[in-house]
Amino acid sequence: MKLESKLAKILLIDDSSDDNFFHRLVLEEMNISDQIDVLLDGEQAIDYFTCQGAFESEAPDYPRPELIFLDINMPRMDGWEFLDKYKALPDQHRGGPVIVMLSTSPNPEDQKKAETFPIVKKFINKPLTSELVEEILVDFFPTRLASPEE
Repeated sequence: MKLESKLAKILLIDDSSDDNFFHRLVLEEMNISDQIDVLLDGEQAIDYFTCQGAFESEAPDYPRPELIFLDINMPRMDGWEFLDKYKALPDQHRGGPVIVMLSTSPNPEDQKKAETFPIVKKFINKPLTSELVEEILVDFFPTRLASPEE
């Protein structure tokens, strides 16, 4: 699958370095974005979006990932807490990304809970695969897809 134009930025929020390594590899091999940022928990992600803490030097150019892959179970601030804090941020911090929950949780209640957050567009089980990424691109970024003749 080819894109007419790449996504500006993709963000992985997950405390698992193994998952981050694998998911980044999948995304890089697909060549759908020139920038893939990786954060290890929700607290770090809030700092990232508000240019606080380690990300203070990036202010006032707030990061604007177009696609976020968010884990549920993380230390310090889990995915649910992140979503609560994220939706309370001012618009200039949030932008309009597509948020996809990534989880190993077998609990169907997690998927139901994810559906209560309008900003979460999809809930998928790990690991992230190129087929799943293609589904996301077709569903949420159809205008970016190159025509089949290209």
